[in-house]
Amino acid sequence: MTHLIAAAALFFAIHIFVSGTKLRDIIVGAIGELPYKGLFAVTSLGAIVWMAMSYNAAVVSADNSILWQAPLGLLHSGSLIILVATLFAVIGLTAPSATSDGGDKAVAEADDPSTLVKGIHTITRHPFLWGAIIWAAFHLGANGDQASLIFFGTFLGVAFFGTFAIDGKRRRALGGKWDAYAGASSNIPFAALATGRAKFAISELGWWRIVLALLVWGALFASHEWLFAVSPVPGA
Repeated sequence: MTHLIAAAALFFAIHIFVSGTKLRDIIVGAIGELPYKGLFAVTSLGAIVWMAMSYNAAVVSADNSILWQAPLGLLHSGSLIILVATLFAVIGLTAPSATSDGGDKAVAEADDPSTLVKGIHTITRHPFLWGAIIWAAFHLGANGDQASLIFFGTFLGVAFFGTFAIDGKRRRALGGKWDAYAGASSNIPFAALATGRAKFAISELGWWRIVLALLVWGALFASHEWLFAVSPVPGA
């Protein structure tokens, strides 16, 4: 369990206390953008591998304790919840985004950045991270043990606080341009739609992105037991 806690702390720290903060700006100023990105990617990957290995050991250890029993309703709705998470994540990854790496250029060059709020970004300007939040929250609730609380809770925390870190980084870099984009969108899913600041058109999602997300979800469903030794079907 100690290794899992240490790995989770490292992963959380580099994403919340470095990436998207003024400390990142200082490091980039010292070593350059590309070296920073390379160092950050290697450290992130190493932390994820360490977390995964530590979680596999911790979840079957005597130190692991059950904190709660997952409600049957949550377990039976898991496939639908993960489908929503996959739609957010896959469409978010494949759609042009002002919040992805390099996406600030489009905002900086736009006469009216609010016109860039289209498709999945009318729902949330951080679709991939919200997909990760939904995925992590479900697995956290569905497992209920200490090791899973640390493992999935770390991803949940990093994804949630990461949305605010990215917003802060963009605001420092783009000023009023970012305010115009952010004013026409929302971090919290559906908030901009509910207040009329954005208008959703399903055709703007791109049908191929929807199909791709469904294929990814189907592949994950079919291979889940083989990959993780846990059936996605409760009681199977």
